Amino acid sequence: MFKKMATDALGLSDIGRVIRPADYDKVDADDYVMHEDDEKIFFLIKSKADEYCFTNFALIHVDGTSAASKKRTLRRYSYYTHQFSNVLLETAGTIDLDVELKFNLGDVYFDIGINKNEIEAVKDIYKSLLRIAEINEENKARKTYAEQSLGNASTTLGNSRLDEVSVSDEYKKITEFSFEWLKQTREQYHVKDFGGVFEKYIKN
Repeated sequence: MFKKMATDALGLSDIGRVIRPADYDKVDADDYVMHEDDEKIFFLIKSKADEYCFTNFALIHVDGTSAASKKRTLRRYSYYTHQFSNVLLETAGTIDLDVELKFNLGDVYFDIGINKNEIEAVKDIYKSLLRIAEINEENKARKTYAEQSLGNASTTLGNSRLDEVSVSDEYKKITEFSFEWLKQTREQYHVKDFGGVFEKYIKN
């Protein structure tokens, strides 16, 4: 009993391990993956209290209050609405038992301790999250530039010396174009499925 209390006090019970694909069906998070919509698990970390399930669409966090409690809270963070930032990997020191994967997903901060023997696998998920964060930033910049270009085109039309009928016709055309263009731009620069990134970097 005393040994268990000491383990919880030191935080050792929260050190996660990487679950291999063959065992995905043995964890709670698998029950909440939207297999019907082609959602797939690419990386999964499990500690006694928590599970962190990285799919192609979202991070599914099965949040436990403590290692001793069976109560769990399920939280789902879609990459479409929550973007990765501040992705960090802290490797283990001489006496450390774990490495730490840290990142923000939207406004939520994660600090996940993982057994240091899993470092090669953790490097893979670190690179994946870092690349997804870069893609999000690149797409954000492209979207901003595209919207500015469209705004400049509208301004140019507004300043042109056309008769009233021509301006009306041109305005209608550019409005219709803008609607379709913004729809396509949103689809292009708001990525929902990052399966390709995970497939590229996760090798261990």
